[in-house]
Amino acid sequence: MSVRRLAPDALQPASFAFDEPNRAFVAAQIAKYPPGRQASAVIPLLWQAQKQAGGWLPRAAIEHVAEVLDMPKIRVMEVATFYTMFNLEPVGQHFIQLCGTVPCHCMGAEDLKAVLKTRIGEERQVSADGKFSWLEVECLGACTNAPMVQINDDYFEDLTPETFGRLLDDLAAGRPVKVGPQNGRAKSEPLGGPKTLLEPGLYDGSAVGAWTAAFDERIAAQKAAKEAAARAAAEAAQVAAAQPAPVPAPKPAEPKPAESKPAESRAGQSKSAAPAPAAAAADDAAKPALLSAARDGRPDDLKLIWGVGPKLETMLHRMGVFHFDQIAGWSAANLAWVDQNLEGFRGRAVRDDWIGQAKKLAAGWRPESAVGEKPTK
Repeated sequence: MSVRRLAPDALQPASFAFDEPNRAFVAAQIAKYPPGRQASAVIPLLWQAQKQAGGWLPRAAIEHVAEVLDMPKIRVMEVATFYTMFNLEPVGQHFIQLCGTVPCHCMGAEDLKAVLKTRIGEERQVSADGKFSWLEVECLGACTNAPMVQINDDYFEDLTPETFGRLLDDLAAGRPVKVGPQNGRAKSEPLGGPKTLLEPGLYDGSAVGAWTAAFDERIAAQKAAKEAAARAAAEAAQVAAAQPAPVPAPKPAEPKPAESKPAESRAGQSKSAAPAPAAAAADDAAKPALLSAARDGRPDDLKLIWGVGPKLETMLHRMGVFHFDQIAGWSAANLAWVDQNLEGFRGRAVRDDWIGQAKKLAAGWRPESAVGEKPTK
């Protein structure tokens, strides 16, 4: 932060007092605060004193404000020297503050500075006719309209050396000037109408909620998979119903006691009974192609499928599923078969649309590609 000092004594007036219009202003400002809190009006009073003094604050004006507010002079001096809105040395009739921060610097502020040095001189120097002085300042908050200057209370934006020179000529001659952009545009709106290099969807509203659209698409795919699984189950039931009922074997004659078989033998016969042919046929029709081991001994990382963790991956390996392309090639009936054989996780494969996810993963897509990274194979 720069050191701010009062102007030399040679430039200081002997006295200062608010004139009649400003005394009414001062009374109105002090009346805004309760008794004993009149010091809160110090900034507006210093600002009005600066206006009356010609754009700067002499020592006498600072001390007069302290007397009016019944404040120690040093307290008012602290305020006046802290805030850069208060000028502590004489300025021209048209006090020019040139923004030199990065946006304005990149857009030509140095060219405007060259104009000021040629027309007026160095910073803080008042021109011979008393009309102009200038100072380079930090950002004035009009970056969209860079480069720009503030002259007294007004902003003049979108300047070039030529338009800035004409502006100074008009001010020097007392001619009216146009405040704001000097290139014909309105305020900060694009010159010549809207222009953008961005995708239209980023500003026409179509991209808003894009993730919702993706979510809805996923839900629709899950619903379609459930409906397909239900149709496959219904078809399997119809196939089973169309099969002729098995003819029951004739009941064997009661064996003689001496010829009865041990209980262990009868139990073994019961356990080895074959499943119903229709049910077995329907199950085989829905069963996907499975592998005894991963190709080349290198299974895909099935955990990349959203909803599949280490436990489910182990179950899939035991089942004979090792690769994304296996899952991607499943039919709805295959998916339903797998889903029904995931003990403890039934409903997961259909709900999370494993087929849709596996198709993307088999094509090389990886989760990190969703944030702009190159997909890995």
